[in-house]
Amino acid sequence: MRKFSIPFFVISLTFALACKNETMKSTDAIKPLAEKQPVRLEKHDDVRIDNYFWMRLSDEQKNAADKDAQTQKVINYLEEENTYYKEVTKHTKVFEESLFEEMKGRIKEDDASVPYKENGYFYSTRYETGNQYPIYSRKKGHLEAAEEVLFNVNELAKEYDYFQLGGLNVSPDNKLAVFATDTVSRRQYFLKIKNLETGEIYEDLIENTTGGSVWANDNKTIFYTKKDPVTLRSEKIYRHILGTPTSEDVMVFHEKDDTFGTYVTKSKSNQYIIIGSYSTVSSEAQYLDANKPTGAFSILQSRERDLEYDVAHFGDHFYLLTNKDGAINFKLMKTPVSKTGQENWVDVIPHREATLLEDFSIFKDYLVLEERTNGLSKVRIKRWDAREDYYLPFTEETYSVGVYSNPDFDTDTLRYSYNSFTTPNSVIDFNMNDRSTDIKKEQEVLGGKFQKENYLSKRIWATARDGKKVAISLVYHKDTELTKDTPILQYAYGSYGYTLPDSFSTTRLSLLDRGFVYALAHIRGSQYLGREWYEDGKMLHKKNTFNDFVDCSKYLIEQAYTSPAHLYAMGGSAGGLLMGAIVNMNPELYNGIIASVPFVDVISTMLDDSIPLTTGEYDEWGNPNDKAYYDYIKSYSPYDQVVAKEYPNILVTTGFHDSQVQYWEPAKWVAKLRALKTDSNLLLLDTNMEAGHGGASGRFDALKETAKMYTFFLALEDKLGLEKIKS
Repeated sequence: MRKFSIPFFVISLTFALACKNETMKSTDAIKPLAEKQPVRLEKHDDVRIDNYFWMRLSDEQKNAADKDAQTQKVINYLEEENTYYKEVTKHTKVFEESLFEEMKGRIKEDDASVPYKENGYFYSTRYETGNQYPIYSRKKGHLEAAEEVLFNVNELAKEYDYFQLGGLNVSPDNKLAVFATDTVSRRQYFLKIKNLETGEIYEDLIENTTGGSVWANDNKTIFYTKKDPVTLRSEKIYRHILGTPTSEDVMVFHEKDDTFGTYVTKSKSNQYIIIGSYSTVSSEAQYLDANKPTGAFSILQSRERDLEYDVAHFGDHFYLLTNKDGAINFKLMKTPVSKTGQENWVDVIPHREATLLEDFSIFKDYLVLEERTNGLSKVRIKRWDAREDYYLPFTEETYSVGVYSNPDFDTDTLRYSYNSFTTPNSVIDFNMNDRSTDIKKEQEVLGGKFQKENYLSKRIWATARDGKKVAISLVYHKDTELTKDTPILQYAYGSYGYTLPDSFSTTRLSLLDRGFVYALAHIRGSQYLGREWYEDGKMLHKKNTFNDFVDCSKYLIEQAYTSPAHLYAMGGSAGGLLMGAIVNMNPELYNGIIASVPFVDVISTMLDDSIPLTTGEYDEWGNPNDKAYYDYIKSYSPYDQVVAKEYPNILVTTGFHDSQVQYWEPAKWVAKLRALKTDSNLLLLDTNMEAGHGGASGRFDALKETAKMYTFFLALEDKLGLEKIKS
């Protein structure tokens, strides 16, 4: 989420002047000071004292109708922090609300997706004016047919503070749909089945799933994945037959290795059910004829450490995106369905040192490859008969392109999306035969003021301390001068090999129109410069991620793009860990940071295998039960590295029901910072008591959260009265 009437420069100036006349005093807001209850934590003869360990609650405590004393104490503390946050920022509330309306005003409320065709129906998702949630619908045969509403999520969500619909999966005969719901934001989905002809929702109810499901070709058998109720690891695949009690469901696979997760999917050909097992560094697939759902699954290739492969089916072969034989940037191979062992794998697209092969799509006459070279995404189209092999042309310096699912084999049309920092998203149908282009939809930016030519984007390269070149993608208004007085928001993620795209954001315009520059740092831990870029930013190389971000900040300052008084930083989840690390390392570089759902208590979390995600991430962070990893993780873990010194202005956000990063990590971090920091800068904790890792579920509620965060930065930069408040 990054997301002109009277020119907004005028509105901003008027509001800033008004806020500077505020008379709020520091005594109006009382800082919460969390009680210290020292707990001794010992590992490898090393002792840590955690004064705030008491903030941790179990799911049972959180969800109990009658709260015990410990639960109520934790809730009281979080609510005290929320009250403090609201009190400190109350004089910016009017501006925050106007910012929300501004962001909302750019969105086409009665919007709809481009319909896609699958199994004789055109499916689409649309929103209606004023509604928070989507409506899923379809039309039979052609786009002029009558609309059939599958799910109106606004109706389903009425009774809930949080609601998420997912896993929508229509049966092969088009008569039934499995769907998943989450009303807590814990990502533990209920599966239900709806008769699309009668509207009846069947009694079949399956609890504690990942939300995904697969239909066998008999239209009555469903495969799904269950989670461990404590760790939330996806660990078991079950088979359910329509109309039978879920207590009779058959477990067809149990992933017993707690460093692996599992899932079930269906091949694009609809011929095979595939069970996948995955860890950070290896994978395994099993397959079953979708016409024989009670049969036994066959192993495609047994798991081996450091062997990864993803599977697709076409004709007589399985196609494998794999790192076999040291192909660090991956290659495409194939093997006969009848002989799947490694000795039968042959290259289709060989490994290339300078190009990361990210994904592929198979069509009857074409193979489509998604690649990344020197940080830029490319789409390559290759005929199976080798008569053509070419790339889609993109001319902008930074951009984002993604290939849609394209469910049909027998088509010459490739659907993809394209956008950039300055170009709104387009959904495009490309004819791979005659190379003609049909733009099916261009994102509308309402409000009447957006013009692409008013914004500039470019890519610059900072030199990290070890000599590596790190790309920074910039976007800003053409009237913004890049000087030491220019405010810059520097953003990054830098973990799990996930590469943040240089994509368009309507909400971000609210910063750009007020003179901010947005800088996306493509640091190690992502795969921006290939798989090695990721490998060099994890495990015992994790500090490269933090060093890269800091070195990008220093570069922006040295080149007079900004200065410490005007440099801001933001990241979420593992990017929140990044924020925690950089403010411990170089707090003097930043005027303010936002750490959203931050993973900051790294050493304690990775030592606790009852916490979701822990065991499956030993190959991302390292297993601290090994002393070498313990020492290394502790040396950067933000919570453990807080000391008595000055820190920048900090806003921390979290969700009480977060299953990815438990709420107590940011809560403990804030408590420790508040007790030790020596400055008078702002330190705020905002806990959404109704949501989890992804924040609010409604599209407008999500915008409100973005408005909150942007107001924090704008208030610090424009000094909207906040200089009168002592944290």
